[in-house]
Amino acid sequence: MRVRHISTLAALLFLSAIGAVWAQSRSESPAVGPATQGIGLIRSDPGAYAGYTLLSPLQSTSTFLIDMNGRVVKTWDAGSTPSSIAYLLESGNLIRAGLATSPPFGNTAGGGGKMQEFSWNGDLVWDFTFGTATATQHHDFTRLPNGNILMVVKEKKTAAEAIAAGRIPSTVEGTEVQPDSLIEIKPMGKTGGEVVWEWHLWDHLVQDADKDKANFGDVGAHPERVDINYNVVAGQRANADWTHFNAVSYNAELDQVLVSLRNFSEIWILDHGTTTREAAGHTGGKRGKGGDLLYRWGNPRVYRGGTIEDQRLYGQHNAHWIPSGLEGAGHLLIFNNGDTRPGSKYSSVEEIVLPDANGRYTLGADRKYGPDRSVWSYSAPNPTDFYSVNISGVQRLPNGNTLVCAGAPGIVFEVTPQKKVVWQYNLPAFGARGGANARQVFRAYRFGPDFPGLKGKSLVAGKPLEESVR
Repeated sequence: MRVRHISTLAALLFLSAIGAVWAQSRSESPAVGPATQGIGLIRSDPGAYAGYTLLSPLQSTSTFLIDMNGRVVKTWDAGSTPSSIAYLLESGNLIRAGLATSPPFGNTAGGGGKMQEFSWNGDLVWDFTFGTATATQHHDFTRLPNGNILMVVKEKKTAAEAIAAGRIPSTVEGTEVQPDSLIEIKPMGKTGGEVVWEWHLWDHLVQDADKDKANFGDVGAHPERVDINYNVVAGQRANADWTHFNAVSYNAELDQVLVSLRNFSEIWILDHGTTTREAAGHTGGKRGKGGDLLYRWGNPRVYRGGTIEDQRLYGQHNAHWIPSGLEGAGHLLIFNNGDTRPGSKYSSVEEIVLPDANGRYTLGADRKYGPDRSVWSYSAPNPTDFYSVNISGVQRLPNGNTLVCAGAPGIVFEVTPQKKVVWQYNLPAFGARGGANARQVFRAYRFGPDFPGLKGKSLVAGKPLEESVR
């Protein structure tokens, strides 16, 4: 009897210990991915960064600020849907990319041709249109420390212009080429703006298809320039939307600009410390290279520096420098959409360390720009649970966590460095007809209560966002 009693007790103690370990491992497990189903607040765990999240749904005329419970604390109604993104400024004003009336360039992906700034109270304080028959603002922009606006601008080049620049004729016949550029605007008055700096991709081409055309040279020997025939096949008409910039970021310390090219699966760094004249050439500026590329990463096949095995980015968005004062400051953070990823399609977040901290970047011995891999990355435990075919963004938070916006399915979540999801909100459908795009949001941003733009502002929680649009 005694032996049996001891055995039973030992068994009970053993099972209890196993249960405790299982429960602890379950509660502390980092393997928690975003929920793909449900609407509204999905998760709000201890460890999330308390603040307010800015959402500007692409099918809504309003931009919303919601609290940690998904309740609306502030709404701006612009009267029209955005073309892409809205930012909250330190003044408390909201600035966004809007839609111009009958843009002369015509409809283009992410294109709007209008910049608008609203006061905290919703008054329109700046309404600036930028668009011609051959150029229009599209996708992203950033506000510089001096108050100027640096915009991504798409241009049109005719087939004749492209062929003269070295494009293979059969790839452009009957269509056009749409390279990107950057235009810096100094706001003036309520509707005006002055162009104070510009950079054009078309000034930095190289090609080895026709020695009798402009820009002829060895593509592999000039990674600082752009092969006008990348991503085209002789005998096939190419997509006119050639480069498709979708993000721009500015580093004031380096006076450099970072851009993201979806159709190249690359990011580039450019010298902003140039005059417009220097930016059109290959010398001058703070780095001595004019407007040529200082750095590029993600797909070395573009400059013939590698193979498909060396590719790291796949249709990415929202490449930017992590701001000072945050974990990983100075690193680059990128939403890697993964729509062209070999094998299964899934998204990931990539954090990379630039190969040179002082803003000068050199090729590695293998003729590729480093790094070879990310210093931190996130994908879901079941990778396909986290996938956004387009748009989307990512933000490093003051507590070291990362806010992720899977824009196509309308899922916003916060993940710890250990890759555990601690907060999630799934957007409801917007628009009269709903549909596949009804939950889309270009990006999302979290602001702490101490953010200057929120100080002294009334932030009274109303209805949950999903209820306020019914």
